[in-house]
Amino acid sequence: MNNEVKQRLKWIKMYEECGNAGLVCLRCGISQPTLRKWWKRYQESGEDGLRSLSRRPQTSPCAKVGAAEENLILQIRKARNLGARRMQSKLKRLHGLALSTATIHKVLSQNAVKPLHTYRPPRVYTRYSRPLPGERVQMDTCKIGSGFYQYTAVDDCTRYRVLRLYSRRTAANTVDFIENVLEEMPFPIQRIQTDRGTEFFAYQVQEFLHEQGIKFRPNRPAAPHLNGKVERSQKTDKLEFYPVVDLADPELDRLLGEWQHYYNWERPHSSLGGKPPMDKYFELMWQTPYWADVWEHYDPDKEAYRIRDYALDKKRNKLK
Repeated sequence: MNNEVKQRLKWIKMYEECGNAGLVCLRCGISQPTLRKWWKRYQESGEDGLRSLSRRPQTSPCAKVGAAEENLILQIRKARNLGARRMQSKLKRLHGLALSTATIHKVLSQNAVKPLHTYRPPRVYTRYSRPLPGERVQMDTCKIGSGFYQYTAVDDCTRYRVLRLYSRRTAANTVDFIENVLEEMPFPIQRIQTDRGTEFFAYQVQEFLHEQGIKFRPNRPAAPHLNGKVERSQKTDKLEFYPVVDLADPELDRLLGEWQHYYNWERPHSSLGGKPPMDKYFELMWQTPYWADVWEHYDPDKEAYRIRDYALDKKRNKLK
């Protein structure tokens, strides 16, 4: 018998002895409705009736998570092994279900789902970002499947992306992709930064960049971290987009376009304070230079054709 039941039983015994409800309430510091409630429960159920009952409602019509939503969250966690943040994005994009990360965490905790990873000691990161849209666009390719290569371009400042799928990594496809990037990015591009893949060093590609007044800035070999934003965004595609589509689907290009639009206009980014790329661009839109300004600062005499061999390329730059 807990202390609350003992206290209420004391009220009942005192009332049985004197029969004066007003006196009992005055001495015990309770109201008469309270005494009548516990007296009635004591008459109906004895000492068990003096225990506090749950105040939880029988039904919750406004509850955000029901049995179906809870099962969906658990299935996604089991099949994809995603955290609450990525699950939130997947639920909204594919199922139209808007839940907070706190709600998803609550469902996982109630079902005793183990965390994704154990504690890791903090690491010191040096983050950088260009201050204006278009100052530096990181570009890369990755193999998605047999005969499927994704070209990706990410603006260093806003994280705005352009995606395309090609069957091969060739100079012609690279030029075609850059044309799409110039058409779809809502700001002029000053520099393109790539790794040292042969598809970027072709004469046809560099000639096209010269014609557009765009500076070509390849990274040194074995340094993927220098293209960290585009590398990370491609990992996001492999985790969130390609597992839910079929590469044999004839509508694959359209689905990739929808994913690109969602990424640029709706998907929040922690590096942007929870804003999507377009919101970041709108904040800096009036500071972004026009194409005329970009051409004014482009000197073709200083933009020599780059060599894929890093050692030779470095030596030649020193001879200038």
